[in-house]
Amino acid sequence: MGLLINTADPYSVAVGEYYAQRRGIPPEQILRLELPVKTRLNVAEFEVLAARVREHLGPQVQGLALAWTQPYAVECNSITSALTLGFMPEVCTQTCAPTPPSRYFNATSPRPFAELGLRPSMLLASHSVEGAKALIDRGVASDQQLGKRGVPLASAVFVHTQDQARNVRAPLFPPAGPVPALGVQVERRDASDRTAVGRVILYQTGVLREEHLDRIGWLPGALADHLTSHGGQLLAPQGQMGVLDWLEAGATASYGTVSEPCNHVQKFPHPQVLLLHYAQGATALEAYWRSVAWPAQGVFVGEPLAAPFGR
Repeated sequence: MGLLINTADPYSVAVGEYYAQRRGIPPEQILRLELPVKTRLNVAEFEVLAARVREHLGPQVQGLALAWTQPYAVECNSITSALTLGFMPEVCTQTCAPTPPSRYFNATSPRPFAELGLRPSMLLASHSVEGAKALIDRGVASDQQLGKRGVPLASAVFVHTQDQARNVRAPLFPPAGPVPALGVQVERRDASDRTAVGRVILYQTGVLREEHLDRIGWLPGALADHLTSHGGQLLAPQGQMGVLDWLEAGATASYGTVSEPCNHVQKFPHPQVLLLHYAQGATALEAYWRSVAWPAQGVFVGEPLAAPFGR
């Protein structure tokens, strides 16, 4: 794992140093640089960042943790996608159109840079340094805790809503029932069901705003996301729920789009692909990245090395 710290941002310095200590990131895999502290970089600013990453980080670095909340976008691309796959200017001419596919979608490579020439990246983002440290602690606490003999099944919850535009992933939800081989219990719910649900390791829905976050009992390492247009605009989601709300509620990683994607299911995490990779031992970074076919507009946020099903 490579770690990027923005020395112009006190949040980034504090969170980056804490993450390096908690995850044992060696000094040669840490890049300190100065970036504008704003929501979106322009192309010239991004090219400076990308060049520094190429120059500083060696071939052993397979993924990137970005220790900041902003910038989270490069024009209409997410910053995590731009660093991983390269900036795609054509996306900005029509953000509702299909975007280039990711060669990391549903891949099994444990060394994506060595084998595919890309480094999946994730933002260590939060509204506060304290929130980011709690997020990191949840990720560390999750490691290798699930999918073992004698451990109760974790809940993977998929919520069907009446929002026709945002409920388009519902046909992709896996069938309900226990899956002991993976250590999970799949639950399919209707949004009208207000009962509490516990031991949640994955929660997906399609809604403008999840109104009942307090009914969800999160396990360390939980993933959660909602299909909506502006969830990835971390500091100004235009009246919609942002992905940082999932993290503040107790999830450990999430995903959302930074520009209007329309409701192509390929631009959002595929429920079955995400669950399968995570439950087979992938990290949050690997599982989330492998689950999105067209990730140009999507920002990945959370503790990248969380691996509750790891061996």
